[in-house]
Amino acid sequence: MTLPVFADVDTGVDDAMALVYLLASADADLVGIASTAGNVDVHQVCRNNLGLMELCRVDVPVSKGAEQPLRTPLRTAEDTHGPQGLGYATLPATDRQPTSHDSAEAWVRAAHAHPGELVAIAVGPLTNLALALRREPALPRLLRRLVIMGGAFDYRGNTTPVAEWNVSVDPEAASEVFNSWNKAWEGEAPKHLPIVLGLNITEDIAMTPALLARLATEAGSTSTPMSEHDERGRRSTASNPLIAVLEDAMRFYFEFHFDDGEGYLAHLHDPLAAAVALDPDLVRCRAAAMDVELTGTLTRGMTIADWSNRWGREPNALIGVGVDPQVFFDRFITRVGAFARRLGSHS
Repeated sequence: MTLPVFADVDTGVDDAMALVYLLASADADLVGIASTAGNVDVHQVCRNNLGLMELCRVDVPVSKGAEQPLRTPLRTAEDTHGPQGLGYATLPATDRQPTSHDSAEAWVRAAHAHPGELVAIAVGPLTNLALALRREPALPRLLRRLVIMGGAFDYRGNTTPVAEWNVSVDPEAASEVFNSWNKAWEGEAPKHLPIVLGLNITEDIAMTPALLARLATEAGSTSTPMSEHDERGRRSTASNPLIAVLEDAMRFYFEFHFDDGEGYLAHLHDPLAAAVALDPDLVRCRAAAMDVELTGTLTRGMTIADWSNRWGREPNALIGVGVDPQVFFDRFITRVGAFARRLGSHS
């Protein structure tokens, strides 16, 4: 069965790889992309999304979202993702344009176009989704499934000691999204809860040069050897155009993680969310009431899961607590490799 999928992204190296995974998946029909300000500003996110659609030769509507978080100034992460958000990669020029409606409207339209069937991922700050919920409070009832990459549960943050990037950029939006879920069911038990994948699980999905070389082989492409000893910014020599873009993006990501003391690897937070949207059985989850700290001097943006029901609230999320990285990477490499091979055969 092919699932209609809607993706809200702040593209971003790992966002780009998540979009490619969805395009490579026969069980996914990507019906829309919402651009969110986060890793880079929203105009650059739109350019990245449109350029990626050009590279992949697909026509998926791309919408522009809010330029700022709900209440605070925007912070971006060019140090992590590069000046344009895709590391050293260069996307093809395109005359494609965003839709005439904004990302919040794109959320609502997609949900109404596929009531009860739409699978959605939100892998950037949750600004657009919060605005969409304000316009259509019944949105949770219209979705088949929602997977959110955000937060950190019983785990350190990557932006502050306790806060994960996506939630930290717009904690008010994250709080609105999580607290609006059960309200949408008007006293009924929710038929489904959002699946929330925090750093505690996404950092288990570590791309390495060896795995990237496996992807190139699967695509029938030459690959570019990579190590921490390489000259910074060395460009890909891969024969396949998609593999070349992914290698150039990943090299920057490897270098960032290496400089951050993580090793010469890169965490693929967002592709995991894309894979789980299509197959929730990839992760083990626990239901819990969760919330976002908004006022703490040291803890703003922290996500808290009430595992012991101290608050006495009903669960509003299924929180990811376990994943098998090998299963994920086998699927990712098989799908994206075959997709890149098909693209390369038509270049």
